[in-house]
Amino acid sequence: MAERRKPGKDVQRASERIALSVPARITWKDASGAVRFASVMTRDVGDGGVFVECDGGAAIPLFRLVHLQIERASAAHQHLPPRLREGRVLSAVWRVAPCRRSTGTPSGYALRFLVEPAGQLTRTAAPTLAAVAV
Repeated sequence: MAERRKPGKDVQRASERIALSVPARITWKDASGAVRFASVMTRDVGDGGVFVECDGGAAIPLFRLVHLQIERASAAHQHLPPRLREGRVLSAVWRVAPCRRSTGTPSGYALRFLVEPAGQLTRTAAPTLAAVAV
């Protein structure tokens, strides 16, 4: 069930987020270059990013590049942004949630997509072209 969420007073988002819980997987390379992965559940999904809840595994450092992929069975969900339906999305760990006492690992991660949000290209490309034409 999807529910629209409004950011808190201290959070500024470029796009609206929707509360949506679907299974996903994140993959990344650790400090030694080994490929790691974790099964996660999305919590808030938007055009520019997502918050994922993670029950275990190794902690992922802030600003680490990760690939997020929604599990195949949930990829057709109507509230998912199109880029999440298509496959893996390159993202950066933007915020690390507090650690759980039971595991000592973060309870989740805010990921920012490293691709332009839908409609963003049109707004940023126009001034650039105008500046070149002058």
